Amino acid sequence: MSKVRVRIAPSPTGYPHIGTIFQALINFTYAKKHQGDFLVRIEDTDQSRLVKDAEDAIFSALEWFDLIPNESPRHEGSFGPYRQSERLEIYQKYALQLINQDHAYRCFCSKERLDQVRKDMQKNGQPPMYDKKCRHISKDESEKKAKTEKFVVRMKIPSNQKIICHDEIRGDIEFDSAVIDDQVILKSDGFPTYHLAVVVDDHLMEISHIVRGEEWISSSPKHVLLYKYFGWDMPKFIHTPTLRNPDKSKLSKRHDHASASWYIKNGYLKEAIINFLITRVWNHPEDKEIFGIDEIIKHFDFSKMHIQGPIVDLKKLEWINGQWIRKLSDDQIAEKLNDFVPHLSKEEVEKVLPMVKERLVTLGEFEELTSYFFKDPNIDTKLLLKESKANTTETFKYIEKVINTLENIQDWKVESLEDSLRKLQQSYGWKPRPAFMTIRIALSGASFTPPLFDIMEYLGKEVTINRLSHAQKQLQ
Repeated sequence: MSKVRVRIAPSPTGYPHIGTIFQALINFTYAKKHQGDFLVRIEDTDQSRLVKDAEDAIFSALEWFDLIPNESPRHEGSFGPYRQSERLEIYQKYALQLINQDHAYRCFCSKERLDQVRKDMQKNGQPPMYDKKCRHISKDESEKKAKTEKFVVRMKIPSNQKIICHDEIRGDIEFDSAVIDDQVILKSDGFPTYHLAVVVDDHLMEISHIVRGEEWISSSPKHVLLYKYFGWDMPKFIHTPTLRNPDKSKLSKRHDHASASWYIKNGYLKEAIINFLITRVWNHPEDKEIFGIDEIIKHFDFSKMHIQGPIVDLKKLEWINGQWIRKLSDDQIAEKLNDFVPHLSKEEVEKVLPMVKERLVTLGEFEELTSYFFKDPNIDTKLLLKESKANTTETFKYIEKVINTLENIQDWKVESLEDSLRKLQQSYGWKPRPAFMTIRIALSGASFTPPLFDIMEYLGKEVTINRLSHAQKQLQ
């Protein structure tokens, strides 16, 4: 295989995991770096667990991240069909070939017998494996029974062999065949299991590099054996590390941030997520922290990948996302914010954006950071008194002085507002923090905001004085 061809093969048994995007990114990057092809194959053979619309969600996510495949069920190529449920006759043909070559056999054991075998083995301290009862049925008897009885097809695992699986990052990994089960490769309903389907599909679709998660390392000896049984050339295997939480636990579907849609809904930029994901396993050769897909394609190298459990550190992602936000123009940010604050006009967004842009970490937090610009805030009197460092009566009197000062200001600009209120603060004898934080809380309801005098200029004289009066009344 002279041409690089890689793939991801998600199963539509749930909505796309951020790990799927991670795998897609690495495969896409490698294909583009080597002028190769990136495929998406849908592994939908587990019909009982299919989730409606999951396939649509997978492709929607890939499109949102601009990880567009060259071939897939929606991007036809010369190696389809690209859904496994549409390839059943192919798998059945190859399963029969393995039986005829004595590399596989029909198993007629009932579920009840298999459950009992596993229980007995566990009771005896043995791994719960199939006891190979049907492996010894003659070919003639097997064919006869197959006409009237249900069966599955199992591959034959050789006895007392060391099976070597070579990983391009990890080197040779050795497995003892004694601990590998005679795997079911074709179910009684004619659907293949993952192991047969993935090997047949990767071969027929001319996949040159199998880049997948490290959770599949334990399955590699079965796949290596199948390649040998069929007499096919072995592709190169690269097992990438599994994304983990900060506590080193696996990033599973029970975590909200395991879902690709969580990042989209919370206002992370696709450029930032891609930047973040690749830096979990690889460092830019120039030690850059902020870079896009073009630089990833140019510089990425599997030999430089680090395989110790990559951590999905959301604080780091927030920092990266903030950097990408600030690379955009105000007009571009306002366009993207339309999905998050559809009730605000673009003009309203652009007017306040310069005041919060430096603090904006995700697009999803824009409304929380700016809500007081557009509606009266709820005032927490306990917070107000805490920040004023004075009692209720003294705080009430101070706000009264602020209102009187503001009523006399004719030129409602940042400079005149700051000059007048600083003079008041000094003459009143309060320190700067309590003096100005009291006003900030009264106007915004928040302790952390853009510069106070910018807020006042934006709100205007009438709204500013009305909010101060309202906060004053809350103290009565």
